[in-house]
Amino acid sequence: MLKTKIQAILFVANKPLSAKQIWTFLKKEDDANIKVEDVFAALTTIAAELNYEQSGVHLLTNGEDFQLVSNPNFGALVKKFLKQDLTGELTPAGLETLSVIAYRGPVSKIDIEEIRGVNCGLILRNLMIRGLVEASSDELPVYRATTDFVKFLGINSLEQLPDFERLHNMSIGNAPINN
Repeated sequence: MLKTKIQAILFVANKPLSAKQIWTFLKKEDDANIKVEDVFAALTTIAAELNYEQSGVHLLTNGEDFQLVSNPNFGALVKKFLKQDLTGELTPAGLETLSVIAYRGPVSKIDIEEIRGVNCGLILRNLMIRGLVEASSDELPVYRATTDFVKFLGINSLEQLPDFERLHNMSIGNAPINN
């Protein structure tokens, strides 16, 4: 079960994670008795199961960091897919996520996902690659619209967006997202 939990965490993470980061999270949220050695053992098992030629997904290990990535043998195919995905029009999901960030930013991934009701990791990555969104370098980053995005809209600040004040301060559930 530990291996499966780690795979799920690595799948949704939008950056490499260390075994210690995974261990700290699981120890606090899931199992106080877990040891960092257990996490390393599970990561070794995951790598053994995924890192072979016929697997589309591999576990990348770079020093102490781990990340799920596509099989390097399919790099050209993935690059072509991403280029098509990143140079075409924004999908409705991309537009919705960008709108949430423009109106609610700076906003955490957790809050974006609460508003949208779905995982936004790949969409956030695509918006950052396009230069429309940037993330803080904090451990739990917050996302905001870039200056280039504001310039592209032809406005001087996001506050000029229609209904900005009302939507920026709108609460979700019982608590406002922005204070």
